[in-house]
Amino acid sequence: MIERNKKGYFMSHLGLIIGIAFIFFPVWLTFVASTVTQQDIIQPPLPLLPGSNFIENYTYALTEKSAEGYEKNIPVLRMLFNSAVMALGITIGKITISLLSAFAIVYFRFPGRKFFFWLIFLTLMLPVEVRIVPTYEIAAKLNLLNSYAGLIFPLIASATATFLFRQFFMTIPNEMVEAARMDGAKPMKFFIDILVPISRTNIAALFVILFIYGWNQYLWPLLMTTDPNMNTIVMGINQMIPGGDDFGHWPTIMATSILAMVPPVLIVITMQRFFVRGLLESEK
Repeated sequence: MIERNKKGYFMSHLGLIIGIAFIFFPVWLTFVASTVTQQDIIQPPLPLLPGSNFIENYTYALTEKSAEGYEKNIPVLRMLFNSAVMALGITIGKITISLLSAFAIVYFRFPGRKFFFWLIFLTLMLPVEVRIVPTYEIAAKLNLLNSYAGLIFPLIASATATFLFRQFFMTIPNEMVEAARMDGAKPMKFFIDILVPISRTNIAALFVILFIYGWNQYLWPLLMTTDPNMNTIVMGINQMIPGGDDFGHWPTIMATSILAMVPPVLIVITMQRFFVRGLLESEK
């Protein structure tokens, strides 16, 4: 019996290691390609160990410097900043609006309360791509093109987060609401002092998911920005890839790809404990 358990333990970990290797190997090749010369990339085979051009290639990527024969639009540092502002704005906006929406739906009695909730929930069937034309038209009429407001505001509503917060608020005992009311707590005081603190693990879990969602946006920034200084990192990587007979400095492109992975990975690593706990508590 003990031998079977040891065998199962070994096989499960072996499968996990193999899966991680399959996922990590392309990332490793990308990192290696970001540290070698252009000649090393265009003449296979690609080395499996990092080269000596790490500082040079990442300097090309982060600054306005250009590799020989390769012209850059804007430095990657600027695109990283644009993506960070957009991702954080979308994340904070979605969480704030969803918290307030769920609070109103659960704790306030008004005509059509359930109807409005299901109306919000039905918007899950209408992703950005479906409503892209009218959303763009409204943003253009409000002069939101080439602005952070235009990148953020049309994407800050979230039916999923509203639903998750509603389900969590419905598990809170009515005795807690009555106790707060007897202590003279107004609705917003109850919301800020009680509901928000006990929702912090759920907020952390959604923060990770929504940040990655905002960071990986491509279609909406592509439509909303015509100024190169407003490009996001995802747009920048796509624009760097050469087409036809164009010349592309692949070490810089690969360095940009690695830099684009760093903020989401840091967010996941930093908030991993809260993320897992938030998902577990959401299931209860």
